[in-house]
Amino acid sequence: MRIGPEGFFHLTYCTKIHPGRGWEELFSNLRRYVPALKARLEPSRSFGLGLRLSASESRELLAGNHLSEFQDFLAAHDLYVFTLNGFPYGDLTGPVVKSRIFAPDWREPDRVRYTQDLIEILRRLLPPGAEGSISTIPLSYKAWIAAGDREARVLMVRNLVQVTAELARIKAAEGKLIHLDLEPEPDGLLEVSREVADFFQDWLLEVGAPILAETAGIGLAAASQWLMEHIGVCLDTCHLAVEYEEPLAALGRLAAAGIRVGKVQITAGLKVALPGEAEARAALARQLTPFTCSPYLHQVIGRDVDGGRVQFPDLAPALPHLSEGPARHWRIHYHMPLFVENYQGLESTHADTRAVLALLKERRFSRHLEIETYTWEWLPPDLKLDLLDSLYREYLWVLKAMEITA
Repeated sequence: MRIGPEGFFHLTYCTKIHPGRGWEELFSNLRRYVPALKARLEPSRSFGLGLRLSASESRELLAGNHLSEFQDFLAAHDLYVFTLNGFPYGDLTGPVVKSRIFAPDWREPDRVRYTQDLIEILRRLLPPGAEGSISTIPLSYKAWIAAGDREARVLMVRNLVQVTAELARIKAAEGKLIHLDLEPEPDGLLEVSREVADFFQDWLLEVGAPILAETAGIGLAAASQWLMEHIGVCLDTCHLAVEYEEPLAALGRLAAAGIRVGKVQITAGLKVALPGEAEARAALARQLTPFTCSPYLHQVIGRDVDGGRVQFPDLAPALPHLSEGPARHWRIHYHMPLFVENYQGLESTHADTRAVLALLKERRFSRHLEIETYTWEWLPPDLKLDLLDSLYREYLWVLKAMEITA
């Protein structure tokens, strides 16, 4: 839905909340939930939609007449697609996803082909005059790439250059601007804004611009412009908070580097204050244990009173360390419902999310907003509310936080 003055922002929810096994199952969920949600929020105007498609679902959608059928559905219900979530490549319904969420990474031809399929889908679905965004992984999982591995980084840049050339061709031929937005995440190869800015300067521009200039037959300045126009950042507010990044400073660092924030994912993580007593910490560990049942990674970053940092790749291996060390605060990459700001003494990072939304309203640094709470199936039983009601409450939370009336 379009919100804010002159409908500047496009707000949607990510259909990653409907994990399925194939396009038909996903399409069935879209038919079930989206028109009903639109009827509650925006019955008389066009309603934006953000799709999460796996690689196999993307190929299915492009085969036969599936895409034209989907276009008929969009037209019949006054819906439009403006953003795609291209982070997870595969099926999200398995028992263990964990670090596989980053595979294949940007070294792999499969990641390029998958992204090209998403570009083709969005090119055909994007309304006239609209801008399109596709979020993707932060290049790779940090543990998979050695700090000095130049070959891996050059290969990833070459693949991003290939995608950039395709996006530039679409813009020149059809006037459609689509950008690919790297999504920093804890333990991703790009994790914080400083790493993003360094990658853009030292690798994407320094290495990628000459490659693009040569392959496309354009000047170096034009190649740099193409890269900065078509490669940006997807800013996830949970990830930002879990990293303890101050929003204004992070946005300033990106802006100083000329990096586009192509999409903002509106999310909130878990935030806990660690008590001093051993018995209280043991009770907290028991309270957090149900959150380890999810198949996804839930990275943990702790801080002590002096700003010292400790980091764990997932919540389950972090819990045995809860009774150790000087850490006084933990932030956990677990997407909680936005409207649940406190849960049995556990807090969420909603204040950080509100801070980003306030800056967004003030500075308009991105037009695409995507609610990306996807852990509904794995929440404790008393948080598992009706999905349609929950989605509606998520939208209302965002609108209230931005001081916008539905």
